[in-house]
Amino acid sequence: MLDHRDLGEPSLFTPGNLLREARRQKSMVKRRIPPVCMLDPDGDIVRYLVRKGRATPNQDWACYHTIMFECRLADTRVGIVGNAVGSPFAVLVAEEMFASGCALLVSMTSAGRVSEQADLPRFLLIARALRDEGTSDRYVRRNGSSRLDEMLLKGLRPALKRSPSFLGVGTSWTTDAPFRETATAIRRARKLGADCVEMEAAALYAFAKARKKRVVCLAHVTNSMALSKGDFEKGEEEGSVDSLTVVELILRALRRNRPPVD
Repeated sequence: MLDHRDLGEPSLFTPGNLLREARRQKSMVKRRIPPVCMLDPDGDIVRYLVRKGRATPNQDWACYHTIMFECRLADTRVGIVGNAVGSPFAVLVAEEMFASGCALLVSMTSAGRVSEQADLPRFLLIARALRDEGTSDRYVRRNGSSRLDEMLLKGLRPALKRSPSFLGVGTSWTTDAPFRETATAIRRARKLGADCVEMEAAALYAFAKARKKRVVCLAHVTNSMALSKGDFEKGEEEGSVDSLTVVELILRALRRNRPPVD
């Protein structure tokens, strides 16, 4: 089953067909969702926006598994889905987002610190993600890592130079098994250049490459894998305030390098 020689063969099960049946069962009319979407695996950003009255449910999202909320970030309509944790779930939702009218997807995930670098920024634009999960293998041939599209990275670099000191560019280690982050695995990830560990980026970038979609993955480095008490403190409003600042910086930078998406 792991010898995937059918990468160029179209899938019989498609997101468009799944959404067609979901709309039929839910008596929904087919409409496009916001052109910019966001994944919030922890769900803290969604809860914050809803609590502050800044986000409302999107009525055009037909997904069986999730609720999409709509808000405005950087003067852009954004559809945001929370709690899509892990590569299979994140890519399932991403497939359905792009099939529903999404043109750009930004993921903001929390991550564990792997690097021993003392001044590692709290937020990282993930330029490279080590592939230690299975979903990416069904989109592109096995190699060591997935990468952010070069044109997207090029467009973001000028903004990164002007960004706050808590944002940088880095490498993540994407794993399917967070509770198998052994000392040996962590040493290996460090040797391969990982700054942090998370659960979605490698698969999202593989999907983006295979489907020619625009996907940007960000990591909020929030913990040291609970090796000491007091870990996992994310900041104001569970890190939502700073996370949204970073997402808006990314959206504004991309708008400057491409016609507005809204």
